[in-house]
Amino acid sequence: MSNATLTSTDVRVRDAVMRQLEWDPEFDASAIGVTAKDGAVTLTGYINSYSGKLAAERAAKRVRGVRGVANDIDVRLKLERTDTDIAADVVGALELHHTIPEAVQAAVHVGHVTLTGTVDWMFQKSDAERAVRHIRGVRHVINRIAIAPRVVERDVRRRIVDALHRNADLDARHVMVTVTGDHAVLTGTVGTWLQRNIAARAAAGAPGIGVVDNQIVIEPGHAPGWQNEDEIC
Repeated sequence: MSNATLTSTDVRVRDAVMRQLEWDPEFDASAIGVTAKDGAVTLTGYINSYSGKLAAERAAKRVRGVRGVANDIDVRLKLERTDTDIAADVVGALELHHTIPEAVQAAVHVGHVTLTGTVDWMFQKSDAERAVRHIRGVRHVINRIAIAPRVVERDVRRRIVDALHRNADLDARHVMVTVTGDHAVLTGTVGTWLQRNIAARAAAGAPGIGVVDNQIVIEPGHAPGWQNEDEIC
């Protein structure tokens, strides 16, 4: 992408993301590249861990004006590990988390971990992925854990809406919830990626919900306290 095609907003977002990556102590951003166009940010280059790759994505999403992130960072390990060693660590990590049932299994191929099995709650599926993605040698995690079907309570939509409005970190006035069977669909707008993720977690915690389709759109200009970073004293 040439600079001639970039607007001033694109340049500001790109530079802000680069500064955010350099600021974050959780990973080494020296080999990460950033491009931005119309709020869509692409991360390229390489990093030495899968957890660092995800941390870089989270850092980019925290930047005002970012509406989408394509994470094309390549994981290049400083020290290669065998799949056998990685698998042993994965099993140990899963066993350490009491929230993850024994039905969850893992397969490792060239550093790529695939999780399978069935759990009762969406948070258990998320916990399993979080438990293994920091393991040294992991290049990628594919989460194919299924949610066991449950009877959805009649008032589950209202309970999700109430949970959204209770959260002090979320402006839920423009978020809509639709529930069909075990599927919850979130639509509307929020000001930040953080708020979008908070809404998804709230819906995922509702009893009987097996799938959350998060269609919430990021509208940074509508966020409370929005201002140009150049105007901050």
